[in-house]
Amino acid sequence: MAELTHFDADGQAHMVDVSQKDHTDRTAVAGAWIKMAHDTFSLIQSGSAKKGDVLGVARLAGIMGAKKTSELIPLCHPLAISKVSLDFEYDSALPGVQITATVKTTGQTGVEMEALSAASVAALTIYDMVKAADKGMEIGGVRLLLKEGGKSGRYEAP
Repeated sequence: MAELTHFDADGQAHMVDVSQKDHTDRTAVAGAWIKMAHDTFSLIQSGSAKKGDVLGVARLAGIMGAKKTSELIPLCHPLAISKVSLDFEYDSALPGVQITATVKTTGQTGVEMEALSAASVAALTIYDMVKAADKGMEIGGVRLLLKEGGKSGRYEAP
């Protein structure tokens, strides 16, 4: 089992010292989904939600979520993010939307938390945009899909 780096020798939480780590290109991709009623799914697909462009607003919210991660997760380092993108795919089998967030930086620590935050905030924003039509929506599947760069190398979800 890997060492838990956010705890010191006495078991106290602390921010990891990354000052001696090399600056490397780092990428993380995270996913999430939001499941909804068929009528809500159709509302989003048709672009007729009362609050406007649901996925456009969710994209912007996801970008902001990535940028604000260090303000939300106590031990995350503030990072100079070089790219955040969000992709949405309609999934009639849910029914709902599959969300993929990609975050890149060049730095001393990875962007996994930023990608996870982006995907989560995008899903929450979709919920907020159409909750008047469907309060029973379900958000799930939040997970890291890919991580590249840094000492631990590449990780790809099975």
